[in-house]
Amino acid sequence: MRVEGQSCPNPNATPEKRWVPISDRPRETEGPDDPGGQEERRGPPSEAEVIDEISREILRIHEESYGEGASQAHTFVGNDYVIVVLDDPGLLPNEKFLIENGKVETVVQVRSQYQQAIQASFRAAIERATGRSVVGFASTTSIDERPFVAELFRLE
Repeated sequence: MRVEGQSCPNPNATPEKRWVPISDRPRETEGPDDPGGQEERRGPPSEAEVIDEISREILRIHEESYGEGASQAHTFVGNDYVIVVLDDPGLLPNEKFLIENGKVETVVQVRSQYQQAIQASFRAAIERATGRSVVGFASTTSIDERPFVAELFRLE
């Protein structure tokens, strides 16, 4: 693609090192042409593709962060929110020990603080999948009979 425009010289450069306007660059410096035709170009992802990507990415982040992932992710997108519910989050041996010794609230608090600490990873995954900015994040863990983690994102 050739772009017409004015050169934007660097005032600190010597005359031989001034910027060259794009319109004056040789064609071979622009890179190869797109090998695909117009018919091969994809449109924006479908809602199902966005949901699948979010589920995959949140499961991956949990697995990388905790060493063990959840069994399944349920993702809901709508009305400027993304909600991801993870079933049966893998508990670490130390977390299992604390739970067995009546320290459920300690595990929930530590997980909550850790989720807040790594929220940039979660936000980036949601922003990539939706193409929208995340302006709010909340996370909670429930260690009841059927444990789950819920991640909530507010979109701009």
